[in-house]
Amino acid sequence: MTQRIHFNEVVTRDGFQMEPEFVATEAKIALIDALSQCGYAKIEVTSFTSAKAIPMLRDAEEVMGRIQRVPGVEYTVLVPNLRGAERAMEVKPDEFNLVMSTSQTHNLANLRMPREHSFVALREVIERFGAQVPINVSLSACFGCPMEGEVPQSEVMGWAQRFADLGVRGLTICDTTGMAQPRQVAAMCEALRQKFPDLQLTLHFHNTRGMGLSNVLAAVQSGIDRFDGSLGGLGGCPYAPGASGNICSEDAIHMLDAMGCDTGIDLQRLLPIARQLPAIVGREVPGQVAKSGLITDLHPAPESVAHLIKEFS
Repeated sequence: MTQRIHFNEVVTRDGFQMEPEFVATEAKIALIDALSQCGYAKIEVTSFTSAKAIPMLRDAEEVMGRIQRVPGVEYTVLVPNLRGAERAMEVKPDEFNLVMSTSQTHNLANLRMPREHSFVALREVIERFGAQVPINVSLSACFGCPMEGEVPQSEVMGWAQRFADLGVRGLTICDTTGMAQPRQVAAMCEALRQKFPDLQLTLHFHNTRGMGLSNVLAAVQSGIDRFDGSLGGLGGCPYAPGASGNICSEDAIHMLDAMGCDTGIDLQRLLPIARQLPAIVGREVPGQVAKSGLITDLHPAPESVAHLIKEFS
């Protein structure tokens, strides 16, 4: 039986937030509209955080208000607190994504408050809006913190349980700092699936140390069927020293397609979009498949080989 995998595209939120040059609102809208035709399960459009904190996403309302929504695609937004949720509700998102870290130091660096304060703020959003919009919680630094070191699996499971008890629809377990390795991933995924069989479980990997696709494979083999990815491999965490981009969506999708999984993504439609990304951000991007093509893209043999074929046939 073919394994079905669901992909969430995060390039216009997580991917763009680290870019130094503002990406025009029109370019964001056009990119989301193009991605909407490719078969994604979800697209994380933007974040309703303060424009001062993330100037790149200061156009959140306009982008969400002007995209062309495609049936079957969920358009999700990150909301940091109750105020952000109230703003977001005006543009009718399909899902709220709430974020806090399982590492105390990373949470202080990223959100400027202890984890317990973050939990209280996110609980307010869940209690206020949970009956109106599905809620996903992304737990950051689940596989390690570059300032604290190892984050125990028990710590991750404890925070996951607290949010599950509040009735959220899903949890995203994030390798924010690119410290995960495949055996660790397999153990985490097996524990999560056993404890939370009714939740949407999504894995979010970074490729900081070149293990992103290996970790995706370990998660798939452990039964996980939802992943975040960023077109071109853009993104990173400004509050995690050394962290670089997310796994590249098209590279991960290509790998899983080649293995016989059903990602639901039309790569022939997605790759031309990925090839436009360097022009949008003004630099080269880490993704590989957009440069090399699919493994099924064959090329004619050199003329010299054609002569040899005739000679030896």
